[in-house]
Amino acid sequence: MASKDSSREAHFPLIEKKYGQKMSYWFSVMKDLEGQKYPEQIAYLRENFGFSQAHANALVMFSRGSVSAKRFDTPAAFYKTVSPVQAKTMRAIFKAILAKYPKAELVIAWNQPMVRVNGNYIFGASASSKHILIAPWSTDVIAAFADKMSDLDVKKKTIGVPNDWDVDTKLILGMVKARLAECK
Repeated sequence: MASKDSSREAHFPLIEKKYGQKMSYWFSVMKDLEGQKYPEQIAYLRENFGFSQAHANALVMFSRGSVSAKRFDTPAAFYKTVSPVQAKTMRAIFKAILAKYPKAELVIAWNQPMVRVNGNYIFGASASSKHILIAPWSTDVIAAFADKMSDLDVKKKTIGVPNDWDVDTKLILGMVKARLAECK
C-alpha cells in the first residue's frame, strides 16, 4: 500500500483550487496573523474564508515551520517517546493481536501505532501521561464489550487503560475479532 504524503504542502493545490487564491496570497494572510495563537489563526481562516479544519491546520502549521504531520516512521520510534511502562503494555497488546492474526500489519497512522488488515484499521493505541487509550475503531464493538470493561474508562470511541495494565488478551482478541467481522 502506498504511503500517504504527510507533508503540509500536499494540501496546497486543493487549498488554491477550493479557496480561489494562490498560496502566496494565503502566506500573506498568515503573515498578518503572525503572533496570534494557533486556535485564533485556525478560527480566522475558518470563519473568514470557509477553510476546513484540515486545510486551516496545514496552512497554519506550515506557516509556523512544521512542514510535515508525520513524526514517527515505525512503532519502535513511537515507543521511544512514551514511558517504558507504557511501551511494555502497548507492545503486549499488539503482540497478542499479531500472534493471533499474522496477516495483520502494525503501522503508524495518525502518529500512533495501529493494526491494519486488508487496508482496514482494526485496533489502535495512544498514550498520555496518565493512561493508554485503546480503540477497536468501532463504537459498536466498544458497546458490545462494555460489560466486560467495567473496571476501565470506557468512552464512545476509546477505552482508557492504566499505563501498567495487565493486558486482558481475551478482551483484546474478542474486540479485534468483532471488528474484523464488521470489515467483511
